[in-house]
Order: sequence, then structure tokens, then C-alpha cells
Amino acid sequence: MDIASIIGLVLCLGMMLLGIITSGGIQTIGNFIDVPSAAITFGGAFCAILASNSIATFVAGLKSFTLILKAPANNTADTINKIIELSNVARKEGLLSLEEASSQIDDAFLKKGILLIVDGTDPDLVRGIMETELMCIETRHKKKIGFWDDVGSMGPAWGMIGTLIGLVNMLQNMSDPDSIGPSMATALITTLYGSMLANWICAPVSKKLSYNNSVEITEKEVMIEGLLSIQAGENPRVIEEKLKSFLAPSERTTSSEGGEE
Repeated sequence: MDIASIIGLVLCLGMMLLGIITSGGIQTIGNFIDVPSAAITFGGAFCAILASNSIATFVAGLKSFTLILKAPANNTADTINKIIELSNVARKEGLLSLEEASSQIDDAFLKKGILLIVDGTDPDLVRGIMETELMCIETRHKKKIGFWDDVGSMGPAWGMIGTLIGLVNMLQNMSDPDSIGPSMATALITTLYGSMLANWICAPVSKKLSYNNSVEITEKEVMIEGLLSIQAGENPRVIEEKLKSFLAPSERTTSSEGGEE
């Protein structure tokens, strides 16, 4: 589980509730719950997104929310250590020995690259195949990120639509002064819901998915450079120094220690 995402989302809700309670008391929480306003804002936003996507894309976008709750398995430093181990194997036993080593690797992208090298594929073709797959992976990720960006832009818009609906109803009953205050409050709740949808849910989800995407893409770029260096017969120490450039300075010592034999 990604504790940071869970804690962040829960604390965001907690801060809102704290502000409501400290300003008006716990009994005022009910004033911020309005089913018609929620239907207009949340329902309208998601239905608009459904209208602009296929059902499969829409469902995949919704499911991507769960990705921010899972701890990412990507670790660039560990990947570098694994590549250094493979380079040592290839240096001692030859490139064909990597086929047996690949059986112990779970990452499909790395395994595919190893098998291409073992098959004697031209280095430029290996790079082309791997980079094409990397581009397709990033494209799929960006679709999910774009889904939440779109929902985030729809939220405030549908909140404003709800507010306008509420104002119309309020103006229709101006003859009753006692109804103006409650009607105005109801109208404004839709704007609140729209802002909550955009800034409590959509923006954090989009940012987290973008971060996870950048980490995964960097890790796979390391794999491509490492495998091509192994294929070129470069010294494992040279490969290590080359790949460590992908890491922050604080992470390089750990990687170096892990790659030593």
C-alpha cells in the first residue's frame, strides 16, 4: 500500500471537517451534505467524461484510481544492480548465458530485451523495439493521467452549473425572504463540491500517476541503456558509472554497494 497517498487523502478530508467543525460546530456538518448538488456536480462531471470516451476507456480510467493506493514496485537502484549482475555474467560466460539468467527475472520488459540480445539482434533494432514499447507504455499511462485531468476540469464547471441552477430557483422565490439564505447556501454547495472533486481527488491522483509514470519510464530507460551496453561488451564498471547518472547523488552509493561482487 502507498501510505503517502492514503494519509494525504484522509488528511485532506480531515482538514475540511476540522474547518467546518471549528467554525460552526459538529452539528453544521449536515449543512454541507446535499444530494441534488452532489448528483449535479459528481454525476454531471463523470457523465460528461463518459460521453467523451468509450465505455472501456472510462472504466479503465476509474480503475486507475486504485494505482495510487499501491506502492510502486519500481526501483531504479535495484534495476542497475541487476543489470550489473547480468553484465558480469555476460563478461564471464558470454551473451548466450543471459538466456538462463532471464528465467529468474520477473520484469517482462527487461526479459524481452535480454532475449533480443541473446538472439543476436542488431543493436539499433534492439533499441528501436525497446523504445517503441516504452513509448506505448507511456502513452497508456498518459491516457489514465489525462482521464483525471479531464475530470478535474469538469468538476468546477459542473459545480458552477449547479450553482446557477440553485440561483435560478432562489430568484424564483424572492418573495419569501426566509428562503433566500438556505437557497443561496444550497447553490454554493455545488461550487464547493466541484472544487473538492478537482483538488481533493483529481489533482492528487493525476500528480501521483504522473510521478509513478516518470519513475517507471526512467527505470526502463536504464534497462535499455544497460542492455545495449552489455551487448556492446562494455566493462561492468563502465556500465555501472553510466547508469548511475540516472540516480540522484544520494542514491548512487547504495547502488554501487549493491553492484559489487
